[in-house]
Amino acid sequence: MARSLARTQRRAPARQAGSATGPAFPRPIPLPPESQMDSYSVTAAGEIMDHATRALIARTTAGLSPAAMWATWADWAIHLATSPGKQSQLVSKALRKAMRLHRHACDCALSGGTAEACIEPLAQDRRFAHESWQEPPFNLIYQSFLLTQQWWHNATTGVRGVTRHHERGVEFAARQILDVFSPSNFLPTNPELLARTRDELGQNLVRGMQNFVEDFDRAVAGKPPVGAEAFEVGRDVAITPGKVIYRNRLIELIQYAPATDKVRPEPVLIVPAWIMKYYILDLSPANSMVKYLTEQGFTVFMISWRNPGPEDRDLGMEDYRRLGPMAALDAVGQVCPGEKVHAVGYCLGGTLLSIAAAAMARDGDQRLGTISYFAAQSDFSDAGELMLFISESEVTFLEDMMWEQGFLDSKQMSGAFQILRSNDLIWSRMLRTYLMGERDRMNDLMAWNADSTRMPYRMHSEYLRKLFLENELSAGKYEVEGRPVSLGDIRVPIFAVGTETDHVAPWRSAFKVHQQTDTEATFVLTNGGHNAGVVAEPGHPRRRYRIRTRGRDANHLSPDEWLQKAAQHEGSWWPAWTEWLARHSGALAVPPGLGLAAEPGLPDAPGSYVLMT
Repeated sequence: MARSLARTQRRAPARQAGSATGPAFPRPIPLPPESQMDSYSVTAAGEIMDHATRALIARTTAGLSPAAMWATWADWAIHLATSPGKQSQLVSKALRKAMRLHRHACDCALSGGTAEACIEPLAQDRRFAHESWQEPPFNLIYQSFLLTQQWWHNATTGVRGVTRHHERGVEFAARQILDVFSPSNFLPTNPELLARTRDELGQNLVRGMQNFVEDFDRAVAGKPPVGAEAFEVGRDVAITPGKVIYRNRLIELIQYAPATDKVRPEPVLIVPAWIMKYYILDLSPANSMVKYLTEQGFTVFMISWRNPGPEDRDLGMEDYRRLGPMAALDAVGQVCPGEKVHAVGYCLGGTLLSIAAAAMARDGDQRLGTISYFAAQSDFSDAGELMLFISESEVTFLEDMMWEQGFLDSKQMSGAFQILRSNDLIWSRMLRTYLMGERDRMNDLMAWNADSTRMPYRMHSEYLRKLFLENELSAGKYEVEGRPVSLGDIRVPIFAVGTETDHVAPWRSAFKVHQQTDTEATFVLTNGGHNAGVVAEPGHPRRRYRIRTRGRDANHLSPDEWLQKAAQHEGSWWPAWTEWLARHSGALAVPPGLGLAAEPGLPDAPGSYVLMT
């Protein structure tokens, strides 16, 4: 029987693929040895090809993801196309605005051009403030532009079904496009520019062309802007006496010489952002925060970050924490043994300080006495218009661009920040420089702003993904050394500063330190922007601030409630901060030795890392 079964099986035809009797497993076709490739190599080659392709595209799009832009516009356009009610509203609004403009034109004709405007610019829009804009026909030109701008705001907002992120993105993009075509940007439609050209017989345009050629040559050659050479680091700015007492791969730690016979025993350690060079807090002697602190009797230490290059591509957030504030705390402890430290974080440095402080609190490290934040965020759920540039598509695009070069270049970063304030930072500057023929007088803050830095590939990728996209720090999911940290563990007093017109770290976002911590928190809201609001030395004209302290057990206030209750003061907020530091410090004592922990051969301030380009 067995032999019969065997003969039957030998005679049975082979099963065909897809037959009802069961699945077919075709015999693999043998490949010649030269055609056999490892699957991992194939995958890696494909990924490299994708990275390189997107990096090439990024060069032509200034780092903006085309996919993200198309997704934003498509979301809005599709939902608007299927909203006939919204479309009818927009048609109605357009007709009413046309009638308003026609009525205004008639009123101007009857009154000799003195009729009341039918629409007023926004409070921050100063393009049409000059009285010549009220004369015909320029009054109708700018009124028509403002009405058009208002209509596009209505068209890009309030469309049902559009995601909030895409709505803000398309509204922002429409506003930027309209700003390009503002009548203030063109000679025939700008009465101020026409008058200047007539009075100077066109010499302003000649000077403007000279300015353009000079700026273009400097940009191509990689030189700083005109006038920046008057603010040399170590000669004109960053000249507060001090010494580098510690150095590692990522930082130099500067200890500044005391300016008083006695000082507070608790040192001040400043952690600036590595997206900028530290000397924004040590500009000219008249507006140097470092100099001011030493004159108030504080021992000041400053981290100076190394400007990363391609070889630093794999430095991550943990490296910045470990080699930055933690290494600096160890060095400060050698100079001031046993003393609590007043830690200060500015911008991105404040975010890193929050991570370090939360990890220290978790691990029982009690070296911090107080924490001060300047225009810093630790909750990125409401990070302002900068979030318009942050999405999965955009972050992936940036990662591919950084993958190719190993870092994010300073020019690629500055473009996004300038777009956020295009009226002030792009178009008005171009109008003055290239059409009016006037150059803005260079100052120390402008020269510092041109002395930019880079961001390592891995660190910036982790920063964008973990903090911006996932908001892990605020959610208590951010991990340090394999374990999550919580800002709620921080118990030391906090002093936080927000600025009214900050486009990088909006003050309502910085205010969230009240929600994230359960400790005494003093919040200051000062006028000015992200940088000018912080560099607000005593004696600076037109400075004001609001301040209010929340006790550890006090009830929570919303930002608007805080705004109503916080007392307003004229002048700089610096004295209020140093008084707060003094209240949380011990009695005056003999200053510690300068460079007690210094290694042989380290330079005097400002050090060498700040000079790296």
